[in-house]
Amino acid sequence: MTARIPERTHRRTRAGSEETAISDHDAQLLRALHDEHAEALYAHALRLVNGDRQRAEDLVQETLLRAWRHPESLDPQRGSVRSWLFTTARNLAIDAWRRRSTRVGEVFTDDLPEPPDVIDEAERAVEAWTVAEALNRLSPTHREVLVECFYQGRSVAEAASRLGVPPGTVKSRTHYALRSLRLVLAEMGVTG
Repeated sequence: MTARIPERTHRRTRAGSEETAISDHDAQLLRALHDEHAEALYAHALRLVNGDRQRAEDLVQETLLRAWRHPESLDPQRGSVRSWLFTTARNLAIDAWRRRSTRVGEVFTDDLPEPPDVIDEAERAVEAWTVAEALNRLSPTHREVLVECFYQGRSVAEAASRLGVPPGTVKSRTHYALRSLRLVLAEMGVTG
């Protein structure tokens, strides 16, 4: 899906405050997002809220609202739109759970369960997809040192030997590669 940053139109209310109106392009963008991703996003949200349909619907609605508010995140050059939507939904679910769990003395009839210890296959796939996309945005030297040290499980000395560089260079590249990876993930909307 190719998204163009929507132009917001503003109008004054009777009270004199400014509000943002949805333009035709914004409405088309939201419709296209919904048509293309809503079914998968709803299934993902349903798992996040342990089958609570109302919360899943609210989660999908809030995720699409965030997409509308941050159209720059939908640029295909920044990454997969679906990955951004799934990550945003997951973060919203965690934030809701944290808000509820910090309230003392409040009784909940429809308490949101704690996030499961075991991540399901869909969640694992989204995370793998997101990390792979982030790694592809790194420089080749940063990517190869991370692959050698973290994915291949090689020591600094082994990685240095395979890459043909001194061990100190591997350490330095690893440090800067992890820093770059954090920045790329933040740009993609993944919070750590």
